[in-house]
This record gives sequence, structure tokens and C-alpha cells, in this order.
Amino acid sequence: MKKKQQFTDKTYKLLNGKSPLSYMLSSRHSVRSPLLWFDEDSGQNKALRYARNQKSPFEEEQDGNAVLEPVIFEDGMLIVEKQNQSLQQFLHYHPGNGRLFSEVNYAKDAAKELEYVEKALDAQIQAKDLSLEHLLMVCRVLMGSRVDSMSTAELKRDILIYAKNEPQEFMGVLNDPMLKLQDLVYQFFAANLLSWRNGNKDVYFNLTKNKQKMLTVPYGEDGTYIVASYFQSDDGIETLKMLKSLLNKDKK
Repeated sequence: MKKKQQFTDKTYKLLNGKSPLSYMLSSRHSVRSPLLWFDEDSGQNKALRYARNQKSPFEEEQDGNAVLEPVIFEDGMLIVEKQNQSLQQFLHYHPGNGRLFSEVNYAKDAAKELEYVEKALDAQIQAKDLSLEHLLMVCRVLMGSRVDSMSTAELKRDILIYAKNEPQEFMGVLNDPMLKLQDLVYQFFAANLLSWRNGNKDVYFNLTKNKQKMLTVPYGEDGTYIVASYFQSDDGIETLKMLKSLLNKDKK
């Protein structure tokens, strides 16, 4: 027995956080505003046109009595009743579907929101349980060397807020095997053992008897990560030992 098709009201929303008082969507194909849908079966592009009194959203399948109507989003939303299948089909094939607007799926949206909330909660629990040493490491990597002048209470507050707002980035840093090494890099710069030059493109030693360039950061790469990676190389291991020794002397 063939299952009966269920018709429902549908809600659509503008994407990218747009919610103007009124937004008119292109509702017919033209040279200035092409609305074409590629038919995989025929290999042809079909022109779209919204006409409420027509059964098809494709202009070539409509008769000469098409009554055209505007398609308007109010406050970023558009509700289309189940009786208006012409508009629901037109929006389904519209090239802006998924780019300019999308159908609201409350169950799917709730599942995504739940996933985010759970990730944020897990991240906050991890942030709350950090030891002071680990807390400092994570904060330096995420917030820079300014954390050295912050109190423990300020650090705990800020990292909890960070974990809530950016759970994925926080967990990525927390579980990064390079975390400890990147933290050392931040400390080397904060102690003026290393310095940036040429718009943070080059890293130089800033020692009493050594002002030479250590390395150049490749275009588009994160400088701190590149320096940390260098310290893992055969050439960088001895440099790392030397800088750690100088850093420990400065702390005493």
C-alpha cells in the first residue's frame, strides 16, 4: 500500500544571522537575477518562477495564466502554509536554498544546540579541574603572555568563560601534545630571551652575546607553533635546553 504524502506548514529563515525588517527574494528567472535548477535526468537547466496558481515551479511547465507574487521574508523568517505547495516547491529548488536561506528544522536545530551545550559543559568541567600549572599553560597559549600579570581568580574566571564560549578550541589546546612546548615559547618571549622582528615574521635571539636570527615563520603559519616545532628538531633541541636553562635562572 502506497504511503500517503504528508503536507505540513514549513518555516524558512535567512542565513548568516540576517534578519532585516523585510527581505524580498528573487522569485523569477532573469538575466539580471538567474534562477536555474539543473535537471540531472534531462541534463538541462530549468528556469524557476513562483506563481501561486501553477502546479510547477518551472516556467516551461506553467501555462499563460501565471499570477506572479513576491516572496518576502519578514524579520528574517518566512512561514509557508501547507496549502501553498507552489511556494514550498519553488523554495526547494531555488539556488539560494542553503546559501541565502534554509528550511527550519526544529528537531535538527535542537540536536545541534544540545551537542554544543554538552561540549561547552564538558569543556568547563575540564577547565574547572585544571591544576595551577596546567591552567597557566593553557591560558598563555589561548590568551598570550598577559596572563602572567593576572591573579589566579582572574585566570580561573577567564578560562571558564573561554571554555564556555569556545569549547572546541579550548579542548583542542588542552589535548594538544605541543601544549607544554608552546607554553615555553610564550615564556621565552615574555622573558625577552627571544624577540619578534619584521612584523612577527622573523624570530631572533635576544641574548647578551647572541642577537642572530633563529628562524623565519612561513607565510600563513602560527609563529608560536613553528617555534615549538623547531625545538623538536635535531637543530632545535640544544637551543631549547639552553633557553630553558636561562629562563630558570631568571626565575630564581
